[in-house]
Amino acid sequence: MQPTSFEYQRADSWDEAVELMQIWQGEAKIIAGGQSLVPMMNLRLTLPAALIDVNGIGDQGGPRIEGPAEAPVLVIPALTRHATVLTSPVVAQHAPLLQHAVRLVGNVRVRHRGTIGGSVAHADPTGEIPCSVLALGGVVRMQSPRGVRDVPITEFFRTYLTTAAEDDEVVTEIRIPSSVGERWAFDEVTRRFSDFATVAVAVQARAGRPTVVLGGVADRPLRVADDLVGDVDVRDEAGLDSAAGAVADSVNPEGDVHASADYRRRLVRVLVRRALTTALAPQDTKGAGA
Repeated sequence: MQPTSFEYQRADSWDEAVELMQIWQGEAKIIAGGQSLVPMMNLRLTLPAALIDVNGIGDQGGPRIEGPAEAPVLVIPALTRHATVLTSPVVAQHAPLLQHAVRLVGNVRVRHRGTIGGSVAHADPTGEIPCSVLALGGVVRMQSPRGVRDVPITEFFRTYLTTAAEDDEVVTEIRIPSSVGERWAFDEVTRRFSDFATVAVAVQARAGRPTVVLGGVADRPLRVADDLVGDVDVRDEAGLDSAAGAVADSVNPEGDVHASADYRRRLVRVLVRRALTTALAPQDTKGAGA
């Protein structure tokens, strides 16, 4: 299939993009990489009256660090390509979980065209980037005719492919507290290489307390309640089993043509245990995704 007809307009600044979004009153879509939007348009799952091309804005220098030395913040401009994040030494130092997760996004073509902001704004509940940013406690910065506002990622995802962004708001930055020296893990199961995750698990451990996020089990990336995991000790096999089982029992995934609900729940149990083992491993080993 092919998309329905639409107007093409180009914005060379965020101010221009916001102005155009306001003019179209919710009937326009922002396009940069188009790796999710264009396939949806071809299938006529979304029917925008206009596309606003923001590629002229660029990535504004790519990932950078802002804030005081005692509380640095990793700032990733929305139009930063996945491939840039993959090779960024700043991201490697301050958000290694995100950099690892980006390696699992699609294929080389997708990673060279897709953008970090686009992935977060698309809000696919199986997406590696939304899950990772949620585990890292990120903030989504948006711009509208009313100015700039920051929305914690915990409040950004509303339901399937739906976010807290208003019709005239555009995502301009993803802001993530630095995780230098912290432990992490990311794991997922896919039917084939580069497929969407059947189930994904991201873990970020701060001061030994893990934040666990699941993908593919709800209508949005799902942060697990902290008390389900608690102060689990990686040396306690029974404790790991109990924590993984509690997380699996807490979710209510839907079955589809790719996996039954029971299979997804079983994957949650296995992947959470594996990710906790990696993220909470002794300090002489390095946290990493499987």
